[in-house]
Formats: sequence, structure tokens, C-alpha cells
Amino acid sequence: MSSRRKFIQTSALAWSATCLPTLTGTTGPAHHTRLPKKEFLQIGMAGYSFINYSIDQSIAIMNRVGISNLSVKDFHLPLNSPQQTINEVLTQFKNGGIQVYTVGVIYMKTEAAVDHAFDYAKRVGVNMIVGVPGYDLLQYTEKKVKEYNIRIAIHNHGPEDKLYPGPKDVYDRISKMDHRMGLCLDIGHALRAGVKPEKAVTDFADRIFDLHIKDITAAQADGKAIEAGRGVIDFPALIAALRKIKYTGVCSIEFEKDMKDALPGIAESAGYLRGVMS
Repeated sequence: MSSRRKFIQTSALAWSATCLPTLTGTTGPAHHTRLPKKEFLQIGMAGYSFINYSIDQSIAIMNRVGISNLSVKDFHLPLNSPQQTINEVLTQFKNGGIQVYTVGVIYMKTEAAVDHAFDYAKRVGVNMIVGVPGYDLLQYTEKKVKEYNIRIAIHNHGPEDKLYPGPKDVYDRISKMDHRMGLCLDIGHALRAGVKPEKAVTDFADRIFDLHIKDITAAQADGKAIEAGRGVIDFPALIAALRKIKYTGVCSIEFEKDMKDALPGIAESAGYLRGVMS
């Protein structure tokens, strides 16, 4: 590990140490970590990180680490929710200082599922879906993108995924479709599929709408999720590539290690990402 990497990691750990008081899960005044006034990238959270947490607990974690953008998952806001429930959940997040900027990941295996996803996104009030439509549904999905004026960011899921293991598997199928058809680049799954995230960013720049940020232990199929900065992803190169393409979307941390005790790892990952950015 280079001295620069050690410096960034040490700085990130020092920053994240301020974010680790006990998480109670009870409601109360939101505690927001003080951050610099302006950051180069918008940092967010992928909702899957909170599969073991209630909405109040998820808000508390995000407040502790100073992150306010959320891609909400259906275990917090089910797709079949009536409008009243949607409004109540959105108000709960808003009162906690959290902006729901997209929904997903949503899997779509039928036209009815595509219809349901776009109707849901409209009712939630977001302009993007992170989703996985089958190959046979791409043209129908494009039709809905045009009808609703809601973008879709198709998520790559690594070498186990029969549909979209890497970002190129998405890009090659949508590059000539409507410009609102794009990618949610999961950098950990991309590297496990043999694609360097920084190369994917530059190669597919015109279609990258969203990012899922994680680190992995090895650049191979059996690489495991780990705190950002402790694995093999070249984050300085990734950030440089995002600067080069003038990326304006959200970089959402998807923390998949120690998911029942996620706060320390999320804090460290956020601190490391900010350290690299600075």
C-alpha cells in the first residue's frame, strides 16, 4: 500500500471516528455531522445497505455520516404502497434531512412489472429508476421512459448475473436507444467481472446516470465486499475519471459487509471517499 493511500486512509479513519456514537434507532432531533460547504461529488446511500434497519435507524445512520441522498429500496417503501403511505414515508425521510433521489434496484421480468415500476417512480416523485429489465423488455422499457420522461439506470451485478454481469453488457444494448436509457455502474461488481471502474466511467460516460460505490477484496469473481480504501479498487483513478467526464450524478455507497452493524463501515467508507476527493 502506497504512502499516499495510507495517508488518505488514516485521514478517513480520523474523520469517521467522529461519526460513531451509539445508534439507538429511536426518533428524535436529527444529528448532522458538519461537513465542508461544497464537495466535488454528491455522496449518497444505496438503500440495500439498510436491509436490517428501520427507516428511523437508516436516517440516524445517514445523519451520523453526513449523507443526505438516498436510493430507496422496496423493503422501506413497497412498490404496491398506496399514495398515502408513499407520502408518509417521504415525509419521514424529509423530516430526517434525507432526499430520496431514486428508487431501486427494481427487477422487471414482465411488461406488467415495467408498468408497475414506472407508475411507482412517478408516485414517489423521482426522475430515475435503478432497475434490471430483461433483454426482451428493453424496447418496452424505452417506450415507458419516453412516456413518463423518467430515466432508467440499469444495474450490473457481476459475473453471476446472467443478464448484465458488467457495464458493457448494459451499454451495448442501450447505446443506440433513447438517451434516458443508461447505467447504474456498480464499481465492485464491475471489477469482479474484469472491468476497471475508471475505464468504465470514461468508456460509457454518456450513459452513466448513477454509481454504487463499494470496495472488494480481490479483482476476481469471488472478491468480497469490504470498506472503501481497504480493498483493490483504485479510488484515486476513479475520482479522476469522474472529474474528467464532469459527472454530476450521485455516488451512492452500497455497504454489504457487516450489514447488521453497518455504521462503522459506512462511516469509514464515506470518510475515505471524501479523503480521496479532497
